[in-house]
Amino acid sequence: MIIVTTSTITGKKIVKTLGLVRGNTIRARNIGKDILAGLKQIVGGEIEGYTKLMAEAREQAIDRMIADAEKLGANAIVEMRFSTSEVMNNAAEILAYGTGVVVE
Repeated sequence: MIIVTTSTITGKKIVKTLGLVRGNTIRARNIGKDILAGLKQIVGGEIEGYTKLMAEAREQAIDRMIADAEKLGANAIVEMRFSTSEVMNNAAEILAYGTGVVVE
């Protein structure tokens, strides 16, 4: 599956636009990471536990978006984007979305 953030794919021709494809996940923080994050706020620096959590969430959202695109018969996704929103205290949604297309 080709995934790009642009509206075209260099060297490929879009022959069919299939529509919106998306994948999401909702992740909650855990108390252990919150305690470590609180300590990190005092001394500063990257909160590695949260960085890893968000990276895993993005990958899962992408995997689900790809599955959605494949259901439509797409072999590429253009204009791919991420959106993040807080859905409840200590839980965030990661949404990956784009346009499923057929390229040749």
